[in-house]
Amino acid sequence: MKTKAISIMLLLIATMANAQAPADPIIMTINGEAVPRSEFEYSYNKNNTDGVIDKKTVEEYVDLFVNYKLKVQAAMNAKLDTIQSLMKEYASYRDQQIRPAMISDDDVEAKAREIYEQTRHRIDSAGGLVKPAHILIRMDQKATDKQQAEAKQRVDSLYDVLQKGGDFAELARKFSADRSGQNGGELGWIEKGYTVPEFEQVIYSMKPGDISKPFTTQFGWHIVKLIDKQNFFPYDSVHNDILRFIEQRGIRNQIINQKIEAACKATGKTEEQLLAEKRAEMEAADSDLKYLIKEYHDGVLAIELTQQKVWQKSQNDTEGLNKYFQKHKKEYKWQEPRFKGIAYRTRNVEDVKAVQKAIKKVPFDKWAQVLRETFNNDSILRIRVEKGYFKKGDNAIVDRDVFKKDTTVNELKDYPNIAVYGKLLKAPKALEDVKGAVTNDYSEYLMDLWVTELRKDAIIELDKKVLATVNKH
Repeated sequence: MKTKAISIMLLLIATMANAQAPADPIIMTINGEAVPRSEFEYSYNKNNTDGVIDKKTVEEYVDLFVNYKLKVQAAMNAKLDTIQSLMKEYASYRDQQIRPAMISDDDVEAKAREIYEQTRHRIDSAGGLVKPAHILIRMDQKATDKQQAEAKQRVDSLYDVLQKGGDFAELARKFSADRSGQNGGELGWIEKGYTVPEFEQVIYSMKPGDISKPFTTQFGWHIVKLIDKQNFFPYDSVHNDILRFIEQRGIRNQIINQKIEAACKATGKTEEQLLAEKRAEMEAADSDLKYLIKEYHDGVLAIELTQQKVWQKSQNDTEGLNKYFQKHKKEYKWQEPRFKGIAYRTRNVEDVKAVQKAIKKVPFDKWAQVLRETFNNDSILRIRVEKGYFKKGDNAIVDRDVFKKDTTVNELKDYPNIAVYGKLLKAPKALEDVKGAVTNDYSEYLMDLWVTELRKDAIIELDKKVLATVNKH
C-alpha cells in the first residue's frame, strides 16, 4: 500500500513538473538577452532547408546564430535603429506583412461586385455587347483613283457572292486583309468605344444574322456580319477576371486604405496603432510571422553595420588590401599562365601602333578609358577592344597570337586589322592581377577579426538540454 502511494505521488509530481515546464524554453542567453527555442528553430529551419548546399547540424549552427545575434546587438548599441532611412525600410516591409490582413475575402468580393455592376451599367446603357465578323479590303487613304476603283470593284463582287448565299467565314478566310480572316472574320465581343465610329455605327444598327452593305473606314472597305448581340456577361462568368483585375491594378491596396481610414475614424486611433494591434494579434497566432518581421528588422541593422565594418573597408582600404596580398601572395597562384592585356581590331592599319602608343605608360586599369576617349569618342568607332586576363580558350585572337594555338579567328569586315598588346604572366605580380579574389578573402579576414572582437567580451550561455530538443518536441 505504501509503495503504491509513493508511486502515485511520483506520477503526480512528474505531471505537475511537465505542466509547469515552459512551452518555449530559453535555449541561450547572449549578453543577457534571452533567446527562446522557437526563435532559434525558426532561424535554423529557414537556413537549412533540403536545398541548401552547406547544410548544418543544429550544433554546427549555434556559432553562426550567435555571431549574427552579436552583430545585431552591436548595431543596436551603435544606435543604427535611429537611422530614419533604415527604419523606414523596415517599417515598409513590416507593414507589407500586416496590411493584407486588414481586409477579408468578403471585402474583396464586395469590391468585385461593385466593379461588375459599374461595368454592366456602363456597357448595357450604351447598347450592350456585339459580336461582329468582317471582311476587310484594305485601301490606303492616299490611294489613287485607280486603286480606289479596284478596291470598290473587289468588295462589290464579294458582296454579290454573299447575296447569292456565299459562305461568309470562308470568304473572310480567303480575302480579308487582317488577321481576323484566319478566324472566319470574327472579331470577338465588342463594346462601344472599342473601334472607330464608322464601324461602330454600322454594327450597332444591325440584328444578329444581318450582313451589311460595303462601307468604308480609315482602314478600307468592310462587309460586316453580326453574329450575336447581348447585354454584359453574367457575374459568375467574369468573376475570376475581375479578381485578376483587382490584383493587377493595385485595387486591393485601395480597399485596404479605405478600410484603415474608416477604422481610424470609427476608433479615433492612428493607422500605426491599428497596424500595431493587428500585428500583435497575428504574431500571437503565428510565431513564424513574428520571427520573419524580427528577422527583417535585425537584418537591416546587421547588414548596415557589416557594410561599415567589413564590406566598405575591403573595397576602399587600398593599403590594407596590399598588405594582405603581400602577406598571402603565395596563395594566389594560377594553374596556367595568363595574358594580361588587350585583343583588338582597328579600321585603319595605322591605329594598330597608335593603340599601343596611347596606353604604353598608362596603368592597366585606365586602359579602357584612355582607348575610349582617344579612338571611340565620336560617332565612328575606330577600334574594337577586349581587355582582361586571358587564359587559353578565353579569346581566339589571344589563343592564336599569344599562346600560338592553331585556331580560327573570325574576320570583321570593317575592322580588318587584328593585334594584341600586353604581357604574359606565369603568376600574379601585383594586387590588380587578382584583386577580385584578394578583395573577397580580405573581406572574410575582416569579418573574422570583427566577430572575434565581438565574442571576446561576450557572455554566452547555452542550454544544451534545450538545444537537444530542437525540432524534437
